[in-house]
Amino acid sequence: MSKLAILWGFLRLNLPEPVVAALYGGRREVVAGRRIDPKAKAASDLVARLRDGQAMPSVEESRRQLAVMAAKFEKPCPASVRARDITLPGAAGERRARVYLPEGMSEEGAPTLLYLHGGGWIQGGIETHDGLCGRLAEMAGIRVISYDYRLAPEDPFPAAVDDVLACYTALVDGTAEVQADADRLVVGGDSAGGNLTACLMHDICRGGLPKPAAQVLLYPGVDARLKTDSMNDLRDQPLLPASRIDWYLGMYLPEGQDRHDPRVSPIFSDTLGDQPPALVVAGGHDPLWDDAHAYAEALRAAGAEADLIAYPGQIHAFMSLTKVIPQGDEALQDTARWLRARLG
Repeated sequence: MSKLAILWGFLRLNLPEPVVAALYGGRREVVAGRRIDPKAKAASDLVARLRDGQAMPSVEESRRQLAVMAAKFEKPCPASVRARDITLPGAAGERRARVYLPEGMSEEGAPTLLYLHGGGWIQGGIETHDGLCGRLAEMAGIRVISYDYRLAPEDPFPAAVDDVLACYTALVDGTAEVQADADRLVVGGDSAGGNLTACLMHDICRGGLPKPAAQVLLYPGVDARLKTDSMNDLRDQPLLPASRIDWYLGMYLPEGQDRHDPRVSPIFSDTLGDQPPALVVAGGHDPLWDDAHAYAEALRAAGAEADLIAYPGQIHAFMSLTKVIPQGDEALQDTARWLRARLG
């Protein structure tokens, strides 16, 4: 791909949305009746120019790609939000965490979101989600704690799931550096972090631990079989092709791991009816569109409360691309309003 084409991709991504829509005209993909958003289309095209969707990078290169994308396309943590680094328990020792506190808020008794970052279980961390966490803290008027669980392939399943359970347990039983009352605590995450949130709900219900006030799952992966219609229809979506999801899972899951295990595919949990209220966010040009819908429907069918907010034109991770995708800001505001209603 020529440097000129890549430069044009960057320029188009940064043009006003109506201009981008006009430039594409009728050349925006429609999948199962869902037309891709103009800025989401520009982002997808740029990613397609920058990387081969079928050739998998090294783990190190994949981690670098995500870090670069976050730095270029995510709005930063607001200056008014205070952030400090701490450590919180994991299953095999202390882990990094970052606390975000809106201006003027005291930590004592603060309503809290424990946030689990996305990244396919092999990448991402506090830095790649710094803007998202800081902005949610400001928009919702809550404390956000971003937690750095262990990553594969260095620490494959169930390391991340066990870390998250250890962290949550310490937060609610008062043995961590910071504490949180379960009834003033929401657990949430995006993508792989949404998966880990759902897995934690299974573990909490199975273990008889205090339940949080709610759970937030942003475009989560909840079914590791990868057999849904949207996974097939969007298998070549440049931002998150099905081949890359399979590559992530290949490093995350040990050989022979049962993909029906609810700590891998939480849609198979037998605790869905006992779970706290959920917010599920879905993007219509994300292979995980059906995962999100199926999970919300499964929670409701089991008797739990679940709100689904769908953005039919959006791609995976659009809430972390807010410098260039305006609807990412809209989704953050919608999520913040939901959090305020649950924690206010």
